[in-house]
Amino acid sequence: MLDRLNALYPVRYTALALCVFTALLSLLAWVISGQGGGLFLLTAALSVLGWRDLTQTRSSVLRNYPLIGHFRFMLEKIRPELRQYFLESDTEATPFSRSQRSLAYARAKNETDKRPFGTQLDLRNEGHEWINHSLAPTQTASHDFRVTIGGPDCTQPYAASIFNISAMSFGSLSANAIQALNAGAQRGRFAHDTGEGSISVHHRQHGGDLIWEIGSGYFGCRDEAGRFSEERFRDQASSSQVRMIEIKLSQGAKPGHGGVLPGPKVTAEIATARGVPMGTDCISPAAHSAFDTPTGLLEFVARLRELSGGKPTGFKLCIGHPWEWFAIVKAMRATGITPDFIVVDGAEGGTGAAPLEFADHVGAPLQEGLRLVHNTLVGVGLRDRIRLGASGKIISAFDIARAMALGADWCNSARGFMFALGCIQAQSCHTGQCPTGVTTQDPLRQQALVVPDKATRVYHFHQQTLQALQELVQAAGLQHPGEIGAHHIVRRVNENEVRLLANLLPALAHGALLGERVDHLPAVFSTYWPMAQADRFSPGPVT
Repeated sequence: MLDRLNALYPVRYTALALCVFTALLSLLAWVISGQGGGLFLLTAALSVLGWRDLTQTRSSVLRNYPLIGHFRFMLEKIRPELRQYFLESDTEATPFSRSQRSLAYARAKNETDKRPFGTQLDLRNEGHEWINHSLAPTQTASHDFRVTIGGPDCTQPYAASIFNISAMSFGSLSANAIQALNAGAQRGRFAHDTGEGSISVHHRQHGGDLIWEIGSGYFGCRDEAGRFSEERFRDQASSSQVRMIEIKLSQGAKPGHGGVLPGPKVTAEIATARGVPMGTDCISPAAHSAFDTPTGLLEFVARLRELSGGKPTGFKLCIGHPWEWFAIVKAMRATGITPDFIVVDGAEGGTGAAPLEFADHVGAPLQEGLRLVHNTLVGVGLRDRIRLGASGKIISAFDIARAMALGADWCNSARGFMFALGCIQAQSCHTGQCPTGVTTQDPLRQQALVVPDKATRVYHFHQQTLQALQELVQAAGLQHPGEIGAHHIVRRVNENEVRLLANLLPALAHGALLGERVDHLPAVFSTYWPMAQADRFSPGPVT
């Protein structure tokens, strides 16, 4: 009942309604008795301001919260003075993420990201990192850095931007948010990952390049029993808008954990996109049913590549048990089947809702996961056949540069593009009451997100981030971000010592895992490589 009443009359409009009502009463009193003129002028001015808030297109907060939304911006103006007292609680974002959010906002709005008085970081703090510059800086022709994705078995390779939109499903994000992301991607010629919620009409409306993510629920390509359907997959994958196919094995925010979209949230549009009944629970199992062995996974990759007409096909995972990843690599060697790409998702990755223990303590962070995947492929001589993507709290140009240094060929970002849409990290994604219309299915709330305006911001965020990356590449004396290696990045390990990432993180020589003995290699390889078996994910006996 409360939800229905709120839909008919949103409580957040109360301030505006009171101003309008008071203005009318005071006008009447002024006309009759000559009293109340000042109150009328004040409330009339506030009413006009509130109407302007409702009709303007640049601020989602003001469209959803006319008049009272201004208090947020007033507090932001005096934020530095009030921060330590009451404005930001212990549960809010860290200063680091606040800085990243401000950077994303500025770039999305096409405003300057330059700051006076130098860095706000303490460069003596343990963990601080930087990229070494050159005394012979270069000049690159463009910031439109690209990488070709597609191995020897791929007949439709894709020239991808090295910075793309990470997986976020329609259902988790609103229709307007999906449209704005895809319109921005179309304008900037970069890719938009659908998330496991499949391809909706909102993904198709603006024609931006799509990476179709196939999760364990096989949404968009499932039969009535929830099993994978080749026919339905082929129908969707044949679209020219679909440029790559990504099998989701796990995600960094909650690896090894399934998901449920409750029936009341499964609207007609969501049901159509996912191929599930409207109004019933939409379940994503923790594991796939189309395969249960490393060899089966690779055969599934090959089958999807064939059904899609030869489009780049790969998988996304957050690294867990090392022997399971090693088993997949051994299956590549045994079958001769290789994915065209692998996306490594770090445990830093976010989600609309995840158990606290999973968000904080399950899955390998991006640094460890990406470095392990890169080293393993180098060690078996397959790195040149497989492109690596990276995702997990990547927002700034330096984040991209650092991921490249760890072995990535391109990066995906969800958080950064959500900031570009206007996300203020209200942490109400799971409630359906997102104040900016980004993560809600409430038709009225999501109308606050004006698609053309936010699509432009998505485009600007992408462009300005790559322009900043271009400047980093040039300052380092390089021509392309792909040239950045672990020897370019320096980390402070304590107040009096710094070391190159290349010296902190182990690197394997080409073919190092092809020999009979691995006991001389770093412990993760010497311990777990012998346990991995191509025909099963469980560890086998050490021989």
